[in-house]
Amino acid sequence: MPIAEALPWTDPQQRIHPTAIIDPTAKLADDVRVGPYSIVGADVELGPGCVVGPHVVLRGPSVFGARNIFFQFASIGEGPQDLKFHGEDTRLEAGDDNVFREYCSVQRGTVPGGGLTRIGNRCLIMNYVHIAHDCLLADDIILVNNTSLAGHVEIDDFAILGGFTLVSQFLHIGAHVFSAMGSVINQNVPPYLLVSGHMAKPKNLNLTGLKRHGFGDAELKALRQAYKLFYTQGLGMDEALTQMQPLALDAPAVQRFIAFIEHNRGGRATIIR
Repeated sequence: MPIAEALPWTDPQQRIHPTAIIDPTAKLADDVRVGPYSIVGADVELGPGCVVGPHVVLRGPSVFGARNIFFQFASIGEGPQDLKFHGEDTRLEAGDDNVFREYCSVQRGTVPGGGLTRIGNRCLIMNYVHIAHDCLLADDIILVNNTSLAGHVEIDDFAILGGFTLVSQFLHIGAHVFSAMGSVINQNVPPYLLVSGHMAKPKNLNLTGLKRHGFGDAELKALRQAYKLFYTQGLGMDEALTQMQPLALDAPAVQRFIAFIEHNRGGRATIIR
């Protein structure tokens, strides 16, 4: 059964429940459904096939693509929890096929942070997850219950953050990263890693996730060698990167691993080691 059809209030003959409040400036595609006691605020746009459950609050300016599902008590598009925010015209944008579960909260951007919080496509935002202002999430990301992202966090495709993961502000988490339950992340995490702990440390490659997404034996072998050079040989960062270069010639994943480290090593936070 499609997830939208499982919501108990769903009635194809009653697209907008009579107790819902829809602001006159909101733009809803013709087949959008809104449940009891939900509020769709000013300057909210909902694309085709979106389903808003009961007791949901959507605030704007916010734009949502197609087939997004909002479960009860989600608060999406509210202003940021930032004392420098004074009602400026900032935005939230989300793509297609995202699921926002109960009690999750996603906040709009701030002017100093670029004015935009963005969520890509096919992301699963589980219960009690918090996504703060100016976060940029790519596609196919899973944030498990009670994960919290501080402001200005960037997460790449296919990352999975386990329950109660905490991510400090201004960090970048690479593609296919997996964090164990209760991890506290305060450094940039290169792609493909499995991290855990307080504070989080690299434990291995996320081999289960990589195999699930079609990484072949040759690519995995090269990534294992790159991981050993960077994390287990006691090399300095520059020396490890130099020794990884030959591996990158025939392994695009190693190229991306190196590029992430080089791009993020000089920012507000260093690379997790």
